[in-house]
Amino acid sequence: MDEKDKAKQRKYIRHSADLPIEIQMGDLVTHKTEYLNNVSFGGLSFKSGTPVELGTVIKIKIPLTRPVFETTGKVKWCECDKDHYDVGVEFITPKDMFKIRMLEQICHIENYKKKIKDKDGRNVTGEQAALEWIRKYADKFPQDK
Repeated sequence: MDEKDKAKQRKYIRHSADLPIEIQMGDLVTHKTEYLNNVSFGGLSFKSGTPVELGTVIKIKIPLTRPVFETTGKVKWCECDKDHYDVGVEFITPKDMFKIRMLEQICHIENYKKKIKDKDGRNVTGEQAALEWIRKYADKFPQDK
């Protein structure tokens, strides 16, 4: 990753997120489930079992958010980290409000995950926290008008 890309990355606050995502790379029709590392207004990063070539266009779906988050991104970086690859993706579609909404939900879910660990002593995965949060609070989450 060059210095220009690193500087661009730092413009956005990154929020940790351990949620499953579905990705479709290039012209492949099969979907692959991976896990988010973090998400920001400008993009996201995820763990992959295989390297992904820079510039690859990826269709991204986060099925646990309400509404379901779907967008397209371009791979900006891919780095080996022991037994997996961390892949950085920049959003390329102009769905700013939807991206912000998704980010808000993920932050609420991550806060919920920390809250139940502190309050109840339960350790849950990001997926478990998302499912619980959606069941308890999604209907109260502000809807677009």
